[in-house]
Amino acid sequence: MHKNKKQIEKIVDQLETTGTGYDLLRYVALPDLLGKDAPKILYVMGKNLARELSFQSIEEIAIFFYKTGWGTLELVKEKRSEHIFKLQTRSISERYRLGIETDYRLESGFLAAAMEQINSFHCECIEEEKPKKNYIELRVQHYH
Repeated sequence: MHKNKKQIEKIVDQLETTGTGYDLLRYVALPDLLGKDAPKILYVMGKNLARELSFQSIEEIAIFFYKTGWGTLELVKEKRSEHIFKLQTRSISERYRLGIETDYRLESGFLAAAMEQINSFHCECIEEEKPKKNYIELRVQHYH
């Protein structure tokens, strides 16, 4: 087992924290550190993180999202070449309400790589914020 995998599992399974520190790091410190390339880098970071783990089902991916505090991931539509998910959490609603500038590139990259494991073909994910409905739509495109 990779050292990173052990570290990830320990954090996800045992660590309990509030989301404020995460939000500061994720939406302030990381974009500041990464600069204009932050969205691309975060997407790749998400993909690399998912590749450190193994997923056999969408349910396992949803459990990971929930345990990490990323939110409730729900499959809302499945097509031949795409899966559409809804990502919701109270934190997303609060970020909208407070006008906090966010992106979900890390989560998108993670979901794309996790879906690659399940479907055995290349995937890319784009996100669309739905502020009036208080959720993020994640569209995973499959490339056969």
